[in-house]
Amino acid sequence: MRIHPLVTISAAASLLLVSCAAPISYRKVPTRTPQVKSSAEPLRDATRELAAGNAARDPLAASTHFVACARLSQNAALAGDDCALALYNKATGRLVESLGGDGLLPWGQSITLGDGSTLRGRLEPGTTATDREFVDVGGLEFKGTYASVQATRSGIGAPLVAISPRDPQFRKQLEPERKHKALTAILRFDAKNSATLELHDPLNVESIAMNGRRQDLAADFSAPLSILMSTVRPDKLGLVRMINPQKYAHTARLTRLQDYDPKRTPVLMVHGLDSTPATWTRMYHNLMQDPDIRRNYQFWVFSYPSGYPYPYSASLLRKDLDQARHLFPDSKEMVIIGHSMGGMISRLMVTDAEDRIWRSSFGKAPAETRMLGHSRKVLEDSVVFNHREEIDTAIFIAAPHRGSELANHFIGRTFSRLVRLPTFLADTRNVFTSVLTADEASLQLDRAPNSIDTLSPNNRFVREVNKLPIAPGVTYHSIMGDRGKGDTPESSDGVVPYWSSHLQGAKSNRIVPSGHGAHEHPEGIDEVRRILKARL
Repeated sequence: MRIHPLVTISAAASLLLVSCAAPISYRKVPTRTPQVKSSAEPLRDATRELAAGNAARDPLAASTHFVACARLSQNAALAGDDCALALYNKATGRLVESLGGDGLLPWGQSITLGDGSTLRGRLEPGTTATDREFVDVGGLEFKGTYASVQATRSGIGAPLVAISPRDPQFRKQLEPERKHKALTAILRFDAKNSATLELHDPLNVESIAMNGRRQDLAADFSAPLSILMSTVRPDKLGLVRMINPQKYAHTARLTRLQDYDPKRTPVLMVHGLDSTPATWTRMYHNLMQDPDIRRNYQFWVFSYPSGYPYPYSASLLRKDLDQARHLFPDSKEMVIIGHSMGGMISRLMVTDAEDRIWRSSFGKAPAETRMLGHSRKVLEDSVVFNHREEIDTAIFIAAPHRGSELANHFIGRTFSRLVRLPTFLADTRNVFTSVLTADEASLQLDRAPNSIDTLSPNNRFVREVNKLPIAPGVTYHSIMGDRGKGDTPESSDGVVPYWSSHLQGAKSNRIVPSGHGAHEHPEGIDEVRRILKARL
């Protein structure tokens, strides 16, 4: 059947619209005083203090009222009064917001409030100075595709997001350009009614002692990523990076979503074609709801222009893993999760190819092959490799291990020709074509191959990799969609058929009633949660 070109154009337009639609955003909601139903005099006074603080324009005057509100509501809050807890948390968050907006937060020092009382500031352990921006999460409303799930913990304190200034060394440290971190603020009072504003990391502090009582510490674990995504919009990079990967070469990197902790196992998530790490948001927020996972795992993501041939993208990930090993030599063995083409990249992280693919293509060892300059370096990094010893578990989601026929389809070929191959790869056309393209019986290229070409079932590299087993000692799992048809093993997720995504020897195989986005389906997410908890 002939597919009209307008269908292809329409598909491209749809992809573009998806890339431009904000998956999550937030806005500041009008400040409201929690409704107090209690007739107790301290809470009525606390309500008036909070309202007065909201109305005050001078930050020190406002802060005086916020501290007074927290002081009046604290005892009832600690005794389990929900209205008092809401007043205390709201006043604490508004205090940070009021003073922070004018650079008056008293970290490591004290200030005198309007009523003559003293307010001191104490940062979270391990922090000595700060010029961070603090956002009161209680004053925000999140909207969008990824706002339906929020990972929170109820308790005492005001959940905040601390946003660090741009760090020129962020790439070397494998961090976001501006770090977004979840913190929680509390106010303590002494016998003289002096107050201390404290910050705590809710990932490391689950409860605190106040006035002789143990209290759960409130937290919002999803807000940092939500605010970061709303600001930098990584989702907009999916299509443009596939079409013009060289322009966005600087976006290829591994990034930690949390502060490094040697006691927590890294979970590295790798996205697929025409995608970005934003695709993991729903899974991340769901997993962060689980206390066991929060206590035992930390999350990293690998981002790359998906127009690259995926063996080359895998070589970039290896370099970043080398950097991570240098920075964190005490790291625990990690879990890697790959969706779609990200699953193929992940497969290369747990496979010993050595020089077998090279020998199969050139008939001799790399040292005996006449090839000079940058071409040799790029190709050798891409096709000569061993498994990463720091990875002991792999989860493949909708991964086309044996390729997808869509790569050979009219639409796949059309999109393939839209990809602008980087100059350094175009210069190695003859070399790459001999290894990374299909055989004579299938798709023939008059150019060096890109990511779509390397997804063909007839792709030589794909065929050679599938001759190699997963490295001994690596546990691996598969999650596959069947669109709810229940027709496995004849099933498909609409993009990848079961015969391509299924791997012999997997510790578990889970079929979920989804399309290709099994990593965003509730059952797919539940399966990842199960695997991570079972691994503990």
